[in-house]
Amino acid sequence: MSNGLHKTSGRWRLGLALSLITVATWGVLPVFLRLLMESLDIGTITWYRFLMAGGFTAGLLIRTGSLPSLRKVTKAQLGLFIIAATGLCGNYVLFLLGLERMGAASAQVVIQLGPLFLLLGGLVVFREPFSRRQGIGVAVFVCGMALFFNQRLDELFSEGSDYGIGALLIVAAAGAWSCYALAQKQLLHSYSSSQILLLLYATAVLVYTPTASPMSVLELGGFEIFLLLFCGANVIIAYGCFTEAMAHWEASRVSATLALVPLVTLVFMELCGRFLPRISEAEDLNAIGWLGAALVVGGSMQCALGSRPRTDLETEAEADELANLE
Repeated sequence: MSNGLHKTSGRWRLGLALSLITVATWGVLPVFLRLLMESLDIGTITWYRFLMAGGFTAGLLIRTGSLPSLRKVTKAQLGLFIIAATGLCGNYVLFLLGLERMGAASAQVVIQLGPLFLLLGGLVVFREPFSRRQGIGVAVFVCGMALFFNQRLDELFSEGSDYGIGALLIVAAAGAWSCYALAQKQLLHSYSSSQILLLLYATAVLVYTPTASPMSVLELGGFEIFLLLFCGANVIIAYGCFTEAMAHWEASRVSATLALVPLVTLVFMELCGRFLPRISEAEDLNAIGWLGAALVVGGSMQCALGSRPRTDLETEAEADELANLE
C-alpha cells in the first residue's frame, strides 16, 4: 500500500541538470528585465509575459483536453483565487518597480524573502512543523542580508531614498508572492497546477490590459524584441525545467539548488561588467557583501533541506510556488 509520499524517478543527475538550467534562467532574468525597461513600460512588459505564458499553458491544456471548468466554483474557492491572483499580479509588477530602483543582484537577494515568508506563513496557516535546522537557516539568512547591504545601509534606511524605496517594493513583492503561494496550495485540492496557472495568467492579462500598450512593440529594435521574447519564454522554460526536475529529484534538494539564483545573478553581472558593459554593470560589492550573499544562499538552502518530506500535493504546490517567484 502506497504511503502517499512523492516518489522520484531516481535520475538525480537529470534532476540536477534541469535544476541548474532553472537557476541560470532565473539568475539572468533581472538583468534582461532592466534592459527591457529602458525601451518598454512595466505594464506592457508584464502584460506580454503573462500573455505568452498563458498562451503556452492554454495550448498544453487544450492538447490534453484538460481545460478547467468553472461551473461548480464555491465561494471559498473564489476567495482563494482572488487572493492568489492579487498576489501573483502584485508580485510581478512590484518586483519590476523595485528592480527599476535598485540593482539586479540586490533585487534577487531581497526577493529571497519570498520563500522565507512562505515558510512562516505555512506555520500560521497550515500549522506546518518548524525544525531547529530551519531556525538556524533563518538566522543565517538574516545575517547574510545585513552583511550583503553593509555598504548601503545608510542609503537603505534614508528617508526618501530611491534605493530604500526599491528594497521596500521588492519586500512587498516577496510578501505578495507568499500570499499567492499559500492560496494556491489550497486551490490544488480542486484544480491541477496547470489549470490554476492558466486561470491566473488569463486574469492577469485582463488586469494589466488597461496599463499596457501592446502596439508599442512595433517601435522596438531587434535586440529589444529579443529581450521581450526572452522574458516571456523565461517563465515557460524555467517552469518546465523546474517541474520536470521535481519528478527526478527530491523537492528539498531542488529547492536548495534554486537558492543559488542570487549568486548566478552576481556572477553574471560581474562578467557582463568586464566583457559586455552594454548589457550590465558589475555590482560594486566588497568582500563582506559577497560573504553576505553566500550566507543568504546558505540560509535558504538550510531552510529547504531542513523541512520534512513533502506529499505529492505539496510537491506540486512547491513547484508552482517557486516557478512564479520571478
